[in-house]
Amino acid sequence: MPKMKTHKGSAKRFKKTGSGKVKRSHAYTSHMFAHKSQKQKRKLRKSTLVSSGDYQRIKQMLPK
Repeated sequence: MPKMKTHKGSAKRFKKTGSGKVKRSHAYTSHMFAHKSQKQKRKLRKSTLVSSGDYQRIKQMLPK
């Protein structure tokens, strides 16, 4: 059985935490900030965890 290859696109977008959960950054953070509230922009800065529905798919793409 050959080694599982890391999906490089996913590796750039997701990081594993120490406990094995998967961290991601928020969408909607690249442009058009004039109509977004300061509160929304502040909350988008922080990273968050991947939802349970997506966790299995992303875990397969990041074998390490």
